Amino acid sequence: MAEEKKTNSAPVKAVTAVKKEDNTKPGLFKRIGKWFREMKSELKKVIWPTPKQLFNNTVVSVVVILISALGLWVFDLLAGSLVNGLINLLG
Repeated sequence: MAEEKKTNSAPVKAVTAVKKEDNTKPGLFKRIGKWFREMKSELKKVIWPTPKQLFNNTVVSVVVILISALGLWVFDLLAGSLVNGLINLLG
């Protein structure tokens, strides 16, 4: 007794294409104007820092940059000394 496999596939529905009515791009100046309006709208949502916060963030950034520069300078001195030492030892 062979059992038949039943498939529960839904009937295929006809797909109808939806036509776009207006497929033209707006002009260059309209797009530029729209961009500026959207930019202005987004800039109104920004929470701008207070002068005190701006000063503190600037000081922190400058200090981190100076520490990084100092570390890089020290590494460069050590690496240069090591290379010169190897050249003098082998050369």
